This record gives sequence, structure tokens and C-alpha cells, in this order.
Amino acid sequence: MALSSFFKRKQFFSTEENMMILDAIRKAEKNTSGEIRIYIETKNPLVNTLERAAEVFSNLKMSHTHHRNGVLIYLATVHREVALWGDEGIHEKLGKEYWEQEVKLMMHNFKNKSLALGLVKCIEDIGMALAEKFPYISSEDKNELPDEIVFGK
Repeated sequence: MALSSFFKRKQFFSTEENMMILDAIRKAEKNTSGEIRIYIETKNPLVNTLERAAEVFSNLKMSHTHHRNGVLIYLATVHREVALWGDEGIHEKLGKEYWEQEVKLMMHNFKNKSLALGLVKCIEDIGMALAEKFPYISSEDKNELPDEIVFGK
């Protein structure tokens, strides 16, 4: 047995679910200069979920967008924690209440549907908000951050 296969990570989403999530991100980002990323880990190493989301946001260099309009969807699966972290540009335009309400909707969707479908719904909602506040303006706009889901430990 090869050593690398021993450490191979179990796939979290099916191929179809993964494509559905990535397609939702790409579709949402077509109408905005904003960026959406997803970070999933099993356990939150910090006590505060928002602090962990902010740390991951920083580690992924998500504040390096031109309009400071990146949004991170953070999940810790074992701890059943969810957080949304919007950069200062989008946070100022939407306000704290928007993010809190979106987290509640996401948790509701997770309880009533699959995790993948709950993520897609959240991505669609955030995409509409980003499109309203940061519409796609010109062909010079580019995808500033990777769309792939990032998996932590």
C-alpha cells in the first residue's frame, strides 16, 4: 500500500454536489465584481465562530479584491458551526442584520435539505446581494479569487 493513499482525504461532497456548488458560485459571480468562497473544516480550533471565519478570510487573502467585496461561507462540520464573513466593502453596504439573517436561513436549509443544497441557496442569496451592491460593470472585471471549495482539517 502506498503511503499517500493512507492519507487521502475522504471526499466530502459527491462529484455532482461539488459541481452544483461550483456552478452556483460561478453563476453568482457573473453578475457582480464580488467574490464568494467556501471553507469547510471538521472542527473549529477557536472558541468563537466569527473569529475563526475572520482568520480563514485573512489566511485566504480574501481582502485582496479591488472593491473589498469578498464573502466567505465558513462551516465546521463536527461542531455544526456556520458563519459568513463579508469584507468591509460589502459588509458596510448590507449591515450586520443581513448577515445574521442569512446565517439563520442557511441553518434552516441545512436542517431541511442536504448540505450542498443549503450552500447553493446561500450562494444564490449572497450573489443577488452582491449583484445589487457591486454589479458587474465592464469586461475588465475578472475573477479575483479561486472558486473551488477549500477544505481544512
